[in-house]
Amino acid sequence: VPNYDHIILFAPETKSYAQDITPQSLVGLLSENTNLLIALSPKQTPLKSLVTEFSLILPPPDTPLISHHPARSEPQTTIPVPVSSSSPILTPGIPPIWFTGAPHALGSTPMLVPILHAPAESFATDSTSDADSDTLVSASKKNGEGLWAGSQMGLLTGFQTNVNSHVVFAGGMKMFSDEYARKELPSEGAPRNALFMKDVAAWVFQEKMKLRIDAVDHHRVGESSAPEMYTTNDEIVYTAHISAYDSRTSTWKPYSSIDDLQLEFTMLDPHIRTSLPAVAGSPGTYQVQFRAPDRHGVFKFVLNWKRKGYSYLESSTTVPVVLPRHDQYPCFLSAAWPYFTGAISTSVGFFLFTALWLAGDIKGEQKNVSPPPISHHLFPTTYFPPPMSRPSSITSIAPSIPAPTFTRPYEYSFIDIQPSTRWTTYLSEGCVLCRSHLWDGAWHVCFSERVC
Repeated sequence: VPNYDHIILFAPETKSYAQDITPQSLVGLLSENTNLLIALSPKQTPLKSLVTEFSLILPPPDTPLISHHPARSEPQTTIPVPVSSSSPILTPGIPPIWFTGAPHALGSTPMLVPILHAPAESFATDSTSDADSDTLVSASKKNGEGLWAGSQMGLLTGFQTNVNSHVVFAGGMKMFSDEYARKELPSEGAPRNALFMKDVAAWVFQEKMKLRIDAVDHHRVGESSAPEMYTTNDEIVYTAHISAYDSRTSTWKPYSSIDDLQLEFTMLDPHIRTSLPAVAGSPGTYQVQFRAPDRHGVFKFVLNWKRKGYSYLESSTTVPVVLPRHDQYPCFLSAAWPYFTGAISTSVGFFLFTALWLAGDIKGEQKNVSPPPISHHLFPTTYFPPPMSRPSSITSIAPSIPAPTFTRPYEYSFIDIQPSTRWTTYLSEGCVLCRSHLWDGAWHVCFSERVC
């Protein structure tokens, strides 16, 4: 547990510190919400290794920032620096402030918060005279390679960690002094170093621009409490309550000035991303209504708002989204009517066909079909049946034997086969369907309802 909430390190030219003050120990304090305000100098000090941890690059040792503009009686290292009004940390309309010290280059990390930039006509060099002007001209011809100059350099830069602790690196300590707070500007205007440093101290010590999420809630439209799970295509209402810290009263007050707050409904990837606007007439309340996606799974309400200078707002709530129960689906879907029509028409056609088939007239005059010829392969080539005349009726060959009784009209056929051993073969090969037959030694008489 840290002993202090804030650390001010104004020893820019000290070459050694106590054993417990190291770059690693200072970085470790940031994870415990300790804030740092550190002043740098053009000299080589142990703080140079600390600066690199925050994606800042210092110029070579003993290269202070100088500028010949505007014309003034002060040394070239004492520079009036205009203050940008685009930084949300500073009060708008602050006049130029005095600066003496070393610049630094900014890295690419998005956690850096630029507060004060160098003037466009300033540069860093190890000499205050114009003896090195040829070096500057040569560097400018190389597209600025090796040249520390211009407004891209930083003079006072902040850094905000993921746990919302703040660090500020100042290029010089004299900008915090009473001397520079009272020193007149070349334009005979009063400097505002005091107001500038007050804004910087309020930000680094988290007395301004400090936000938090008090509560979040979600529910279905028409309900007031959060359900255990949502169903696909449910209408959902999500509400967030945000407040800001007021250092004058040391209290938290509702904050409704965020106009770009967004809500994501995610399952690995955002399925829904929508704005979360402030509710008119309800300070500090942000609310949105949306429809759950037509997909089931484990989703998250994700609120992730990160802007330079402001406290990060992060919230994540996990909810399951399930498919409707069997009794929650609509009975008929309009998109399925073609399938319903096809199924109904097929069923009706089947029943009509069955009724016509069963109730239709099947009593008709049957055609007499002569028996097929005897295949030549049924008999040996040496066998020839004796020529005989075909009987005219059954009674002529079997007058005493009655014909079999059938439920339908029958037909008979005379088959002139004498060898009885070939009768079965003929039946199978010749396609004569005999329900009953008679044998008189010369003729077989075949009775059948149908003879093919």
